[in-house]
Amino acid sequence: MSSAEHAEAITSSEYIKHHLTNLTYGKLPDGTWGFAHSSDEAAQMGFWSINVDTMGWSLVLGTVFFLLFRSVAKKVTSGVPTGFQNGIEAVVEFVDNSVKGMFPYKSAVVGPLALTILVWVFFMNAMDLIAIDLLPKTAELFGVHVLGADPHSVFFKVVPSTDPNITLGMAATVFLLILFFSIREKGILGFAKELTLHPFSSSNVIVQTLLIPVNLVLELSNLIAKPISLGLRLFGNLYAGEVIFILIAIMIGVNLVLGVFGMSLQIIWALFHILIIALQAFIFMVLTIVYMSMAFQTDEQH
Repeated sequence: MSSAEHAEAITSSEYIKHHLTNLTYGKLPDGTWGFAHSSDEAAQMGFWSINVDTMGWSLVLGTVFFLLFRSVAKKVTSGVPTGFQNGIEAVVEFVDNSVKGMFPYKSAVVGPLALTILVWVFFMNAMDLIAIDLLPKTAELFGVHVLGADPHSVFFKVVPSTDPNITLGMAATVFLLILFFSIREKGILGFAKELTLHPFSSSNVIVQTLLIPVNLVLELSNLIAKPISLGLRLFGNLYAGEVIFILIAIMIGVNLVLGVFGMSLQIIWALFHILIIALQAFIFMVLTIVYMSMAFQTDEQH
């Protein structure tokens, strides 16, 4: 990880704020469309704005994932595989075993979905291991010298999973799949019964009728909590890791002693963070498989 090279030009709080602000495009206060010059201006753009850096890196990393696995699939051999093919096969086998262990149903969707989530989220998380100033500084140089922008208004976050729009968007997609397969497997009536007749039930019709609102509140809360917890867990862990990288980078720029200590700390944190980025991708995949398995459960199995 590199040091905060321009920490002398801006304060520590400004450095942190700058690194945690997205490159946002939307409608400016004067009615024109363009990039926000501050986090406050980005917030004023409201719903009809887009974090260009987040979307850009997400699409780039998704494309890298697709091309890597596609190239291996096209060249796969039944003989002695290469080292890279070995790695891809190990990932596919790992996901396949995870799905078989937690999803006892037949589906052409869950396996590819789990593989996409694991690899894509891992790639997005792994951007946290790139030198913290490298890509933002490159974007700043491009913005200043090519586009003539103010250096303090060129924002560029490179870790998509530190943006709640991405993590909650992925979680919302999984949630829609849960709803779709729940209704397809159980029918609308069966899904409604699942929401209203559990967890409290009674053989007395009047008592059961009175329990319906209670069950509905509990089950809806449980249902809505799934995508929220799924997205916020990933966002929170990666955002916290990014903040620690930024704080250590500030320490490196203070003086020689703290710089040497900070460099050592940065390496230790990066090594530990490898475990975090892999674990968070794995947790997101596992929870998705579990939620999909629950969606396929019939009322009789519930």
